[in-house]
Amino acid sequence: MARLAVPAGMRQPLGCDAVAMPAEFGPRLLERLPRVGCVYEDGPRWWWIVPADSDVALQWPPSAFYSPGAVVPDATREPLLVHRPEGSVPYTPPIPLYLGLCRLSGAVPGWAGAVRA
Repeated sequence: MARLAVPAGMRQPLGCDAVAMPAEFGPRLLERLPRVGCVYEDGPRWWWIVPADSDVALQWPPSAFYSPGAVVPDATREPLLVHRPEGSVPYTPPIPLYLGLCRLSGAVPGWAGAVRA
């Protein structure tokens, strides 16, 4: 088990979780999103750093794997950084990522019930 490590010098004021998706979606999402944070790939998947608790009120599509703490549970090799943002925070905004992933995977966005406090 590995944990995605953000590059030195980056701040993580909101904590870090990660969303994994099939590698085939990675390049297409990278070019479509208005802001992209740190993105890693481990071969079959691309991992996107998002703020902690980005799964609150979101039902990520079946093609995604949400990882609290940005843990890569079954890495066959160390994930490689494929994109680093110019700024000092590592996050990809979760809502545009969610909607883009839904679109590419053919999933209908489904908002989970009431927001937890």
